[in-house]
Amino acid sequence: MLNKIHFETLGCKLNQVESEGAARFFAEAGFEVTMEPLTASQSDENVVLCVVNTCTVTAKAEQKARRIIRMLLKVCPNCAVAVTGCYAQLAQKEIMGISERVCVLGGQHKGAMADVPEILKKILKKDGACAEDVSKEIQKFFDERNASGEKNLITEPFRLSTDTFINHSRSSLKIQDGCNCVCTYCAIRLARGKAVSLDANEVVSRVQALEKAGQTEVVITTVNIGQYRGKLVADSNLNIHPSLLNPSSEGDTYLNFAGLLRLMLDNTQKIGIRISSLYPEIVNEELAELISNPRVRPHFHISVQSGSDAVLAKMKRPYKIEAVYKACELLKKAKGNPFLACDIIAGFPGETDEDFELTMKMLRECGFTFVHAFPFSARPGTEAFKMRPMVPNYVTDGRIKQLEEFNKKSKAQYILSYSAQILPAVCETIHRARLVKDRIVIHAVTENFLHCQLNFAPDAENLPKAGSVVNVKIRRPLEQNERTGESDTLAEYIEQI
Repeated sequence: MLNKIHFETLGCKLNQVESEGAARFFAEAGFEVTMEPLTASQSDENVVLCVVNTCTVTAKAEQKARRIIRMLLKVCPNCAVAVTGCYAQLAQKEIMGISERVCVLGGQHKGAMADVPEILKKILKKDGACAEDVSKEIQKFFDERNASGEKNLITEPFRLSTDTFINHSRSSLKIQDGCNCVCTYCAIRLARGKAVSLDANEVVSRVQALEKAGQTEVVITTVNIGQYRGKLVADSNLNIHPSLLNPSSEGDTYLNFAGLLRLMLDNTQKIGIRISSLYPEIVNEELAELISNPRVRPHFHISVQSGSDAVLAKMKRPYKIEAVYKACELLKKAKGNPFLACDIIAGFPGETDEDFELTMKMLRECGFTFVHAFPFSARPGTEAFKMRPMVPNYVTDGRIKQLEEFNKKSKAQYILSYSAQILPAVCETIHRARLVKDRIVIHAVTENFLHCQLNFAPDAENLPKAGSVVNVKIRRPLEQNERTGESDTLAEYIEQI
C-alpha cells in the first residue's frame, strides 16, 4: 500500500527542525514517515511522496539536491517528489524541469507543507492515481502558495513546530526566520526573505510544551539571532522580569534575544537550552550573564566568516573582528571552557594571503574548537557574484586544507582537556545501538558537543535508549580508523541519569 512519506533534508539546523515539524503533520495524518537518508542501492515501492528540503548556500548544495531528487525518482518508482527550501525558492522552474513527478513549494511558504497530508489523502482516494497525478494535484496547491507574495509570511514560517522528533535526540524550536542584512555573498537572505520573529509569549509556550513532553533540551534555531524581535504581551501566567517591560512609543514591548532568553529561563524549570548560532555583535555583558546559567549549554557556534576587517567590509558583515574577540572572551568568562565553533569562507574575492593569515590568527587566539570551512561559492543574484579578483581554486583549496588541519589539532586538544572528566550526554536517535565487530556501539553527545562513542559487550543488557540522558567519562580523541558513525571521542558509559 502506498502509505510511506520519506524526507531528505539538506543544509542547516533550521531546515532540520522544519522537516521534523512537517513530518509530524504526516505522521498525525496516519502516514508512515522515514527520515534517514536513502542510498542508490535501496528501493521502496511503497513510498507515495518524498519531501526534499533544500539548501542554496553553495552551488554544491544545489547540485546535491538535484542528485538526490533524481535518485529518489529511481529508488521510489511510485512516488511524487515535493521539493521545498531555499533552493526551491530561487529555482522553481529549473527543479520542475527534472521530472513530471516533481512539484515545488518555495521555501518562504514551507509552512504550507502542514496542509499537504490532508490534500494527499484526498488524492489517494481516487482510483488509479499515479505519481504524476499526485505531483500535478499537489502542485496546484503549491502554485497558490507560491503566488501569494507577502501573504501569510509572518505566521507561516512558524507553523512547522513539533514536540516529538523522529530523527533527532534533541528537540529544536525556530524562533526567527529571514534576514535584513545585505551580505554580499549570501543567497539565503534572498531565499528566506525579510526577518520575522515568533512572538515571545508563543516561544515560551512552545518551550514549556517541550519540557512537559519530557524533552531534556531544546535547540534554539534562527537565520539571524541578532534580528530577533519578538512581541511580549504582559500575561499573568508568565514570570516577567521588570527589566523586560519597557514599552516602545507605540505601546508594544519587543524583546531582543537576551530578553527572550531571560523569559525562557524564568518560565521553565529544568529544560536545557542550546543556542544554535550567535552573531558576535550581540554577545554583550547582559547576554553573557544569562548564558552563565547552568541550563544554557556550553556550546556556541559564532557566525564569523573571516578574521580580516578588510574582507568583512567587502562581505558587508555588520561587525568588525574586534567583536569576535570580545564575544569569545565573554563566552569563556561565562562558561569556562565552552565548545566554540564558527563558519569561515575561504577564497572570498580579493582575499589575500595576509587576510587569510589574520583569520588563522583569530582562530588560534580566540580558542575556536572547530571551524565549518566553506570555499567561496559565487551565488547568482548576490553582489559578490561579479566581484573581482577571484581567488584561484588551488589557493582556496590550500586554505581549506589549512582550516581542516586546524580542526584536527584543535578538536583533539579540546577533547583531551576533558580527559577523565564525567559529563552528561544524550544518546543519539540516528545512531541506534549497532553491532560493530566484537562490540555494540552507541553514540551520545555531551552538553559541550563532544560526539562520544560508547562501546558495550555484545551480550550487554539494559543498554541506554535513544534520547536518554547518561553520564559518560571522556577518554581520548578517536583516530579516523577507529570511528564508527560521526563520533570523534571515545568515552565510557557510567550510568543513566
